[in-house]
Amino acid sequence: MGFIQGIGVVLLVLIILVLPITILFNKLIRARNFAENAWAQIDVQLKRRHDLITNLIETVKGYAAHETEAFVKVTEARAMAAGAQTMDQRIEAENMLTGALRSLFTVAEAYPQLQASQNFSGLQKELADTENKIAFARQFYNDTTMKFNASIQGFPGNIIAGMLGFAFIPYFEPDDIKERSAAEVKS
Repeated sequence: MGFIQGIGVVLLVLIILVLPITILFNKLIRARNFAENAWAQIDVQLKRRHDLITNLIETVKGYAAHETEAFVKVTEARAMAAGAQTMDQRIEAENMLTGALRSLFTVAEAYPQLQASQNFSGLQKELADTENKIAFARQFYNDTTMKFNASIQGFPGNIIAGMLGFAFIPYFEPDDIKERSAAEVKS
């Protein structure tokens, strides 16, 4: 009977040690999946934004073809965002794109005929709607990322997360104060 009790004690100790680790591991997986899903939602809106920007550039070019500097900035920033390999690169490129859009809208203000164009007006409204969706998706992403990062930084999560390769996920924040507001879209 002593041998069987010894095995029972060993099994009980293993369960006491393994069960909390398993629960914590599953919690970390869930939190990481929520953050990845939130990023995917941002990505959907950013792709929509990129498509709208292409149409917007073509519309503005029709009225202000000689304003090439603004077009080049927006096109380069859009290409940089589309080609970003890491989340950090994507965040930086999207912030640059927001700044380039500001310069494009500044150019557009100088052309009253462009401002009166229904096509331009419609694109502005769609872009404003998309910017609002991006802001909401960014907030949701940052909230879920904060929960995940808190899980891997607190005890005992930090130990388990370190052993199992869970890493800090960056927030999607504007680079500077000027970037903290969405691209201004006037209708």
